[in-house]
Amino acid sequence: MTMTADVYDRRQDRRPWQKRLADASEPYLYSAPALILIIVVMLVPLVVGISYAFRDIQLLNPFSGGFIGLEHFETLSKDKAFYVALKNTLWWTGASVFLQFTFGLILALLLDKPFVGRGLVQALVFLPWAVPSFLAGLNWAWLFNPVIGPIPHWLFDLGLMSQPGNILSDPQYAMWGPIIANVWWGIPFFAITLLAALQSIPRDLYEAASIDGASWFQRFWSITLPFLAPTIAITVLLRTVWISNFADLIVVMTGGGPADRTQIVASYIFTQAFKALDFGYASAIALVLLVLLLAYSMLIILLRQTLLNKG
Repeated sequence: MTMTADVYDRRQDRRPWQKRLADASEPYLYSAPALILIIVVMLVPLVVGISYAFRDIQLLNPFSGGFIGLEHFETLSKDKAFYVALKNTLWWTGASVFLQFTFGLILALLLDKPFVGRGLVQALVFLPWAVPSFLAGLNWAWLFNPVIGPIPHWLFDLGLMSQPGNILSDPQYAMWGPIIANVWWGIPFFAITLLAALQSIPRDLYEAASIDGASWFQRFWSITLPFLAPTIAITVLLRTVWISNFADLIVVMTGGGPADRTQIVASYIFTQAFKALDFGYASAIALVLLVLLLAYSMLIILLRQTLLNKG
Protein backbone atom coordinates (compact mmCIF):
# COMPACT_ATOMS: atom_id res chain seq x y z
CA MET A 1 0.00 0.00 0.00
CA THR A 2 2.81 2.39 0.88
CA MET A 3 4.80 1.58 -2.26
CA THR A 4 1.70 2.15 -4.40
CA ALA A 5 1.14 5.54 -2.77
CA ASP A 6 4.78 6.55 -3.36
CA VAL A 7 4.60 5.60 -7.00
CA TYR A 8 1.35 7.53 -7.32
CA ASP A 9 2.89 10.62 -5.70
CA ARG A 10 5.88 10.54 -8.04
CA ARG A 11 3.55 10.30 -11.04
CA GLN A 12 1.48 13.20 -9.76
CA ASP A 13 4.62 15.40 -9.23
CA ARG A 14 4.75 16.91 -12.73
CA ARG A 15 6.74 20.00 -11.66
CA PRO A 16 9.83 20.86 -13.71
CA TRP A 17 13.05 19.59 -12.23
CA GLN A 18 14.25 23.16 -11.74
CA LYS A 19 11.24 23.87 -9.52
CA ARG A 20 11.73 20.69 -7.51
CA LEU A 21 15.44 21.49 -7.05
CA ALA A 22 14.61 25.01 -5.90
CA ASP A 23 12.05 23.74 -3.38
CA ALA A 24 14.44 21.12 -2.03
CA SER A 25 17.32 23.59 -1.63
CA GLU A 26 15.20 26.38 -0.13
CA PRO A 27 15.92 25.53 3.56
CA TYR A 28 19.65 25.35 2.83
CA LEU A 29 19.59 28.70 1.07
CA TYR A 30 17.91 30.33 4.07
CA SER A 31 20.59 28.98 6.43
CA ALA A 32 23.48 29.59 4.03
CA PRO A 33 24.36 33.15 5.24
CA ALA A 34 24.71 31.99 8.84
CA LEU A 35 26.72 28.91 7.81
CA ILE A 36 29.03 30.97 5.61
CA LEU A 37 29.57 33.45 8.45
CA ILE A 38 30.41 30.64 10.89
CA ILE A 39 32.84 29.09 8.39
CA VAL A 40 34.57 32.39 7.62
CA VAL A 41 34.73 33.71 11.18
CA MET A 42 35.33 30.49 13.15
CA LEU A 43 36.34 27.47 11.09
CA VAL A 44 38.80 29.13 8.72
CA PRO A 45 40.82 30.83 11.51
CA LEU A 46 40.75 27.57 13.47
CA VAL A 47 42.16 25.56 10.56
CA VAL A 48 44.77 28.23 9.81
CA GLY A 49 45.76 28.39 13.49
CA ILE A 50 46.13 24.60 13.68
CA SER A 51 48.27 24.64 10.53
CA TYR A 52 50.57 27.23 12.12
CA ALA A 53 51.40 24.72 14.86
CA PHE A 54 53.18 22.60 12.25
CA ARG A 55 54.93 25.49 10.49
CA ASP A 56 57.73 27.89 11.37
CA ILE A 57 55.91 31.24 11.55
CA GLN A 58 58.15 34.00 12.91
CA LEU A 59 57.35 37.57 11.97
CA LEU A 60 60.94 38.74 12.37
CA ASN A 61 62.28 35.96 10.13
CA PRO A 62 61.47 36.59 6.46
CA PHE A 63 62.58 33.06 5.55
CA SER A 64 60.15 31.35 7.94
CA GLY A 65 56.86 29.76 6.98
CA GLY A 66 57.94 26.27 6.02
CA PHE A 67 56.51 23.00 7.29
CA ILE A 68 58.46 21.63 10.27
CA GLY A 69 56.16 18.83 11.43
CA LEU A 70 56.19 18.12 15.18
CA GLU A 71 59.24 20.23 15.97
CA HIS A 72 57.24 22.76 17.97
CA PHE A 73 55.74 20.01 20.10
CA GLU A 74 59.17 18.49 20.73
CA THR A 75 60.37 21.89 21.92
CA LEU A 76 57.25 22.28 24.02
CA SER A 77 57.80 18.94 25.75
CA LYS A 78 61.14 20.28 27.04
CA ASP A 79 59.92 23.80 27.83
CA LYS A 80 60.03 24.26 31.62
CA ALA A 81 58.21 27.59 31.34
CA PHE A 82 55.25 25.79 29.77
CA TYR A 83 54.98 23.33 32.66
CA VAL A 84 55.15 26.21 35.14
CA ALA A 85 52.38 27.95 33.20
CA LEU A 86 50.32 24.75 33.15
CA LYS A 87 50.66 24.39 36.93
CA ASN A 88 49.71 28.04 37.39
CA THR A 89 46.71 27.53 35.11
CA LEU A 90 45.37 24.77 37.35
CA TRP A 91 45.73 27.00 40.42
CA TRP A 92 44.32 30.07 38.66
CA THR A 93 41.34 28.20 37.21
CA GLY A 94 40.51 26.08 40.25
CA ALA A 95 40.64 28.94 42.76
CA SER A 96 38.73 31.33 40.49
CA VAL A 97 35.94 28.88 39.64
CA PHE A 98 35.54 27.71 43.24
CA LEU A 99 35.35 31.22 44.70
CA GLN A 100 33.14 32.56 41.91
CA PHE A 101 30.72 29.66 42.33
CA THR A 102 30.67 29.91 46.13
CA PHE A 103 30.00 33.64 46.28
CA GLY A 104 27.67 33.48 43.27
CA LEU A 105 25.56 30.79 44.94
CA ILE A 106 25.39 32.80 48.19
CA LEU A 107 24.31 35.91 46.28
CA ALA A 108 21.72 33.95 44.31
CA LEU A 109 20.23 32.51 47.51
CA LEU A 110 20.07 35.98 49.08
CA LEU A 111 18.55 37.61 45.99
CA ASP A 112 15.96 34.83 45.72
CA LYS A 113 14.31 36.16 48.88
CA PRO A 114 11.93 39.12 48.46
CA PHE A 115 13.00 42.34 50.19
CA VAL A 116 12.66 46.07 49.63
CA GLY A 117 15.02 47.34 46.93
CA ARG A 118 15.85 43.90 45.56
CA GLY A 119 15.82 45.19 41.98
CA LEU A 120 18.41 47.86 42.78
CA VAL A 121 20.60 45.38 44.63
CA GLN A 122 20.44 42.96 41.68
CA ALA A 123 21.53 45.73 39.31
CA LEU A 124 24.49 46.60 41.56
CA VAL A 125 25.49 42.96 41.97
CA PHE A 126 25.45 42.36 38.22
CA LEU A 127 27.38 45.57 37.44
CA PRO A 128 30.91 44.02 37.48
CA TRP A 129 29.95 41.70 34.61
CA ALA A 130 29.37 44.78 32.43
CA VAL A 131 32.84 46.22 33.10
CA PRO A 132 35.38 45.43 30.33
CA SER A 133 38.00 43.01 31.58
CA PHE A 134 40.85 45.30 30.54
CA LEU A 135 39.39 48.15 32.59
CA ALA A 136 38.74 45.82 35.53
CA GLY A 137 42.39 44.73 35.47
CA LEU A 138 43.61 48.32 35.49
CA ASN A 139 41.31 49.23 38.38
CA TRP A 140 42.45 46.31 40.51
CA ALA A 141 46.11 46.96 39.67
CA TRP A 142 45.64 50.50 41.01
CA LEU A 143 43.86 49.20 44.10
CA PHE A 144 46.81 46.92 44.88
CA ASN A 145 49.32 49.74 44.31
CA PRO A 146 50.43 51.06 47.74
CA VAL A 147 50.99 54.56 46.34
CA ILE A 148 47.45 55.18 45.11
CA GLY A 149 45.47 52.14 46.28
CA PRO A 150 43.92 51.42 49.69
CA ILE A 151 44.17 47.62 49.80
CA PRO A 152 47.84 47.37 50.91
CA HIS A 153 47.15 49.83 53.74
CA TRP A 154 44.07 47.87 54.82
CA LEU A 155 46.12 44.66 54.90
CA PHE A 156 48.82 46.44 56.90
CA ASP A 157 46.26 47.76 59.41
CA LEU A 158 44.86 44.24 59.81
CA GLY A 159 48.33 42.93 60.56
CA LEU A 160 48.45 40.80 57.40
CA MET A 161 51.45 42.69 55.99
CA SER A 162 54.57 43.96 57.72
CA GLN A 163 54.39 47.12 55.61
CA PRO A 164 52.15 48.39 52.79
CA GLY A 165 53.43 46.78 49.63
CA ASN A 166 52.21 45.67 46.23
CA ILE A 167 51.34 41.97 46.35
CA LEU A 168 51.50 41.91 42.54
CA SER A 169 55.28 42.22 42.81
CA ASP A 170 55.58 39.57 45.52
CA PRO A 171 56.27 36.12 43.96
CA GLN A 172 54.60 34.37 46.90
CA TYR A 173 51.27 36.22 46.72
CA ALA A 174 51.20 37.71 43.22
CA MET A 175 48.68 35.19 41.85
CA TRP A 176 46.13 36.24 44.45
CA GLY A 177 45.83 39.68 42.84
CA PRO A 178 44.43 38.48 39.48
CA ILE A 179 42.40 35.77 41.24
CA ILE A 180 40.66 38.35 43.46
CA ALA A 181 40.00 40.57 40.43
CA ASN A 182 38.68 37.59 38.47
CA VAL A 183 36.39 36.53 41.32
CA TRP A 184 34.96 40.05 41.57
CA TRP A 185 34.48 40.20 37.81
CA GLY A 186 32.97 36.70 37.39
CA ILE A 187 30.64 36.36 40.41
CA PRO A 188 27.67 37.90 38.52
CA PHE A 189 27.73 35.09 35.93
CA PHE A 190 27.08 32.44 38.58
CA ALA A 191 24.66 34.70 40.47
CA ILE A 192 22.55 35.36 37.34
CA THR A 193 22.36 31.76 36.15
CA LEU A 194 21.82 30.23 39.59
CA LEU A 195 19.20 32.84 40.49
CA ALA A 196 17.27 31.98 37.32
CA ALA A 197 17.45 28.29 38.24
CA LEU A 198 16.34 29.00 41.82
CA GLN A 199 13.29 30.93 40.64
CA SER A 200 12.19 27.95 38.55
CA ILE A 201 11.95 25.62 41.59
CA PRO A 202 8.31 25.08 42.64
CA ARG A 203 7.65 26.82 45.96
CA ASP A 204 5.19 24.09 46.96
CA LEU A 205 8.14 21.77 47.59
CA TYR A 206 9.58 24.14 50.19
CA GLU A 207 6.20 24.60 51.86
CA ALA A 208 5.66 20.84 52.08
CA ALA A 209 9.16 20.33 53.48
CA SER A 210 8.60 23.07 56.07
CA ILE A 211 5.35 21.43 57.17
CA ASP A 212 7.21 18.15 57.57
CA GLY A 213 9.68 19.91 59.88
CA ALA A 214 12.68 20.03 57.54
CA SER A 215 15.40 22.50 58.52
CA TRP A 216 16.88 25.10 56.17
CA PHE A 217 19.88 22.92 55.44
CA GLN A 218 17.70 19.87 54.79
CA ARG A 219 15.56 21.85 52.34
CA PHE A 220 18.69 23.13 50.62
CA TRP A 221 20.29 19.68 50.42
CA SER A 222 17.17 17.74 49.36
CA ILE A 223 15.39 20.29 47.14
CA THR A 224 17.55 23.21 46.09
CA LEU A 225 20.78 21.37 45.30
CA PRO A 226 19.22 18.59 43.15
CA PHE A 227 17.29 21.15 41.10
CA LEU A 228 20.43 23.29 40.67
CA ALA A 229 22.68 20.35 39.76
CA PRO A 230 22.22 20.54 35.94
CA THR A 231 22.76 24.30 35.96
CA ILE A 232 25.79 23.96 38.23
CA ALA A 233 27.36 21.36 35.93
CA ILE A 234 26.95 23.53 32.83
CA THR A 235 28.05 26.79 34.45
CA VAL A 236 31.11 25.22 36.09
CA LEU A 237 32.05 23.62 32.77
CA LEU A 238 31.69 26.89 30.87
CA ARG A 239 33.52 29.01 33.44
CA THR A 240 36.37 26.49 33.68
CA VAL A 241 36.91 26.64 29.92
CA TRP A 242 36.55 30.43 29.81
CA ILE A 243 38.88 31.10 32.74
CA SER A 244 41.51 28.71 31.39
CA ASN A 245 41.54 30.84 28.21
CA PHE A 246 41.17 34.13 30.06
CA ALA A 247 44.49 35.99 30.14
CA ASP A 248 43.24 39.60 30.11
CA LEU A 249 43.56 40.28 33.83
CA ILE A 250 46.96 38.63 34.13
CA VAL A 251 48.37 40.43 31.09
CA VAL A 252 47.13 43.79 32.37
CA MET A 253 47.94 43.34 36.07
CA THR A 254 51.20 41.36 36.14
CA GLY A 255 52.22 40.51 32.59
CA GLY A 256 52.91 36.97 33.81
CA GLY A 257 55.45 38.09 36.42
CA PRO A 258 57.13 38.27 38.75
CA ALA A 259 59.43 35.45 37.63
CA ASP A 260 56.57 33.73 35.78
CA ARG A 261 54.69 33.19 39.05
CA THR A 262 51.42 34.37 37.44
CA GLN A 263 52.11 33.08 33.94
CA ILE A 264 49.29 30.80 32.77
CA VAL A 265 49.08 28.93 29.48
CA ALA A 266 46.82 31.55 27.89
CA SER A 267 49.14 34.43 28.82
CA TYR A 268 52.14 32.33 27.74
CA ILE A 269 50.50 32.00 24.32
CA PHE A 270 50.08 35.79 24.25
CA THR A 271 53.74 36.26 25.22
CA GLN A 272 55.02 33.94 22.52
CA ALA A 273 52.76 35.37 19.83
CA PHE A 274 52.86 39.12 20.46
CA LYS A 275 56.15 39.61 22.31
CA ALA A 276 58.40 36.91 20.89
CA LEU A 277 56.43 37.12 17.59
CA ASP A 278 56.65 33.34 17.18
CA PHE A 279 53.16 32.50 15.97
CA GLY A 280 54.08 28.92 15.13
CA TYR A 281 55.17 28.04 18.65
CA ALA A 282 52.24 29.98 20.13
CA SER A 283 49.84 28.01 17.93
CA ALA A 284 51.37 24.73 19.12
CA ILE A 285 50.80 25.76 22.74
CA ALA A 286 47.23 26.81 21.89
CA LEU A 287 46.59 23.45 20.22
CA VAL A 288 47.76 21.59 23.34
CA LEU A 289 45.49 23.77 25.50
CA LEU A 290 42.60 23.07 23.11
CA VAL A 291 43.11 19.31 23.41
CA LEU A 292 43.29 19.50 27.21
CA LEU A 293 40.10 21.56 27.44
CA LEU A 294 38.27 19.25 25.03
CA ALA A 295 39.28 16.24 27.13
CA TYR A 296 38.08 18.01 30.28
CA SER A 297 34.78 18.98 28.65
CA MET A 298 34.13 15.45 27.42
CA LEU A 299 34.91 14.07 30.88
CA ILE A 300 32.44 16.45 32.57
CA ILE A 301 29.75 15.73 29.98
CA LEU A 302 30.17 11.97 30.36
CA LEU A 303 30.13 12.27 34.14
CA ARG A 304 26.96 14.37 34.02
CA GLN A 305 25.29 11.92 31.64
CA THR A 306 26.24 9.00 33.89
CA LEU A 307 24.72 10.73 36.92
CA LEU A 308 21.53 11.52 34.98
CA ASN A 309 21.21 7.91 33.86
CA LYS A 310 21.65 6.67 37.42
CA GLY A 311 19.05 9.16 38.61
